[in-house]
Amino acid sequence: MASTLLSSSSTTFLSSSSSNISSLAIIPNSGQFNRRKFCGRIGIPVKKNLSHLKFTVSSVATQINSTEQAPRVATESQRPVYPFAAIVGQEEMKLCLLLNVIDPKIGGVMIMGDRGTGKSTTVRSLVDLLPEIKVVSGDPFNSDPEDPELMGIEVREKVIKGEELMISLTKINMVDLPLGATEDRVCGTIDIEKALTEGVKAFEPGLLAKANRGILYVDEVNLLDDHLVDVLLDSAASGWNTVEREGISISHPARFILIGSGNPEEGELRPQLLDRFGMHAQVGTVRDAELRVKIVEERSSFDKNPKQFRESYKAEQDKLQEQITSARSNLSKVQIDRDLRVKISRVCAELNVDGLRGDIVTNRAAKALASLKGRDEVTVEDIATVIPNCLRHRLRKDPLESIDSGLLVTEKFYEVFT
Repeated sequence: MASTLLSSSSTTFLSSSSSNISSLAIIPNSGQFNRRKFCGRIGIPVKKNLSHLKFTVSSVATQINSTEQAPRVATESQRPVYPFAAIVGQEEMKLCLLLNVIDPKIGGVMIMGDRGTGKSTTVRSLVDLLPEIKVVSGDPFNSDPEDPELMGIEVREKVIKGEELMISLTKINMVDLPLGATEDRVCGTIDIEKALTEGVKAFEPGLLAKANRGILYVDEVNLLDDHLVDVLLDSAASGWNTVEREGISISHPARFILIGSGNPEEGELRPQLLDRFGMHAQVGTVRDAELRVKIVEERSSFDKNPKQFRESYKAEQDKLQEQITSARSNLSKVQIDRDLRVKISRVCAELNVDGLRGDIVTNRAAKALASLKGRDEVTVEDIATVIPNCLRHRLRKDPLESIDSGLLVTEKFYEVFT
């Protein structure tokens, strides 16, 4: 337990932190004082002429110690998840998902296509391939022990004070965001009742806290309520989630890979949300009869005996996982020639792509693909593979245009690069 005491003529601040609980107590020394803000973006307004007033803000998120963690992980690993390596076809969707796992800064994937084409199955099968990351043990925000931008307030205070952090390895987490979720469930809640009865304002993190440094998956994202869309936009843009309740402001890191899926027949996405996705994968129904039969047979085998089916693909899964881990470690070594970067920007400019996200994402995706292939230099072929997925959803919509936007991007690419 480490504590810091800061005094002024009107207010005494007492901050204490431990491995499980972060708390802030404000004890007035006199009857005259106004709003005070504490390090960590926590602000508590206090009215004048109130003496002997005490508030405590504490994190009451469920804590997981090392002894409780083992059985939980064992239980989750027994769930019958369809193997990623067993997915037949849909190469564009699988490639976009893999590139985002290799470089999360690409910005996520929007998967749109016909119903029954394996969108949700493919995304959920990605769990087995997610690599391990270092986290601070017992921290509800999956804080990075080395990067201050990915640390919760409590962990950052410990680092400043020079305290030793307990570090553990865990797989990147994937969180499903249900369409019926409330804003409190997504952002987290502050218990106002405890403030009135016990003088304690308890914060319980929501799904955005759990998804920090992981993947947030929204199925049927085009049906998501507008107010939740706004919350996702704010968190995706800033990397932080801020909860404001009754004058209390609490923030925590919320950097995640946003993956959404949906059927375009059920409605289009708002343009400002669509632009937040780094890549866009178009999924279609398989028309080849032989391939359709193979998909049906594979699914029947999985439903009949999931464990045996997963065992049959274990070697391929392990190989793909090693490939992803190697690509992540070598990503920083990949270079892209300046001439290629200039041509990428020319394509974006001539397609009238708004903003610079298209340029940035195309460069990142091409590097991730080169790293996945085991190379340290980006080629024209790498760019040709990823640029339709990076730009097709950023083009301005023309209601009279019948050609697919991905084909427009491809045509412009060959026009510039040749």
